[in-house]
Amino acid sequence: MKSFINNKRLVVRMFKGALSCLLAASVCVAAEPVKDALNRPSVMSEAAAHSFFIGADYAGKRIVMVGERGLILISDDDGKNWKQVESPVSVTLTAVQFANSDVGFAIGHGGTVLSTIDGGEHWQTRLNGYDIAQSILKSAELSGDELAIASAKRLVADGPDKPLLDLAVLSPTEIIVVGAYGLAMKSTDGGVSWVSIMDAFDNDFGMHLYSICKKGRRILIAGEQGLVRLSIDNGKTFQTIETPYEGSYFTAELTENEGIVLAGMRGNVLGSSDQGLTWKYLTVPVPASISASTYSPDLGVIIANQAGMIFGLGQRDYFKALSSKTLPLLNNILLTGDKGLIALSAVGPISVTLEAQQ
Repeated sequence: MKSFINNKRLVVRMFKGALSCLLAASVCVAAEPVKDALNRPSVMSEAAAHSFFIGADYAGKRIVMVGERGLILISDDDGKNWKQVESPVSVTLTAVQFANSDVGFAIGHGGTVLSTIDGGEHWQTRLNGYDIAQSILKSAELSGDELAIASAKRLVADGPDKPLLDLAVLSPTEIIVVGAYGLAMKSTDGGVSWVSIMDAFDNDFGMHLYSICKKGRRILIAGEQGLVRLSIDNGKTFQTIETPYEGSYFTAELTENEGIVLAGMRGNVLGSSDQGLTWKYLTVPVPASISASTYSPDLGVIIANQAGMIFGLGQRDYFKALSSKTLPLLNNILLTGDKGLIALSAVGPISVTLEAQQ
């Protein structure tokens, strides 16, 4: 196993989309020991729907939403009403994704992975930072690489302080999770067991991995300092993709044919139509960091930024406003049907009707 980290030891509070303390800088001190929150169920609250939420996905017709303090909410009416369900952890959850209407996974701080088999009604812990460190150490010891063993031992000593930031659910049993300092783990049995795949792609300096997405047999990983890795064989191998931007990419989308869109700091958005061989900058009218994106064949690529603005990619490679509604900093967006989406924010989910491109 290649060297894991350059001995970075600061406690991280990071997020999939746009935690207010992270998009520009990536280090904050946790308010309480992560190890306690890993074993403490989230508090049930009547005001839960007005909290800080970061990830959401559909489980069939149901929406499942996750956020700070381990909160998990579900809605069966496209976000009009929300019900909190029990969560086994109190760490911040950063993303959730479903394989079908029943089976889904959520990830978060402390290396947390949760799973559900009943559409989000009940959850159980499948992985945490302790397990990740031990798995990486075991792999290093088997390799006999002394440098890798030393790095893995430092990871064990650090404790579960590194968040997972995104996931790709390839099937009900196959999941890839990625996160801070280059963490990358894979399960092929529904989360029962995990192996490190950090050696599957070049990341010697342990760059943060912010985004992973899948379309067909293509899997794309994007992260810190311009890191982009692409697999065209369903994750068996990854190749390094060079781009003209060296800042962080916080979100990415795979589009039709061989298309890729990357978005990140200070409103930088790049597009490729040939699987990353060539790139062009896509114009965004406001230079605020892009916190989230989504894609559909009908609506194309939609992005949201720290300024609370939502844009759609129009003709001539130019993003145009899709909403004139005043919104707070946005963490994520989820399409809800014909010309609608739910915007996740620090004050809970907000329903937005998309307008014609202005």
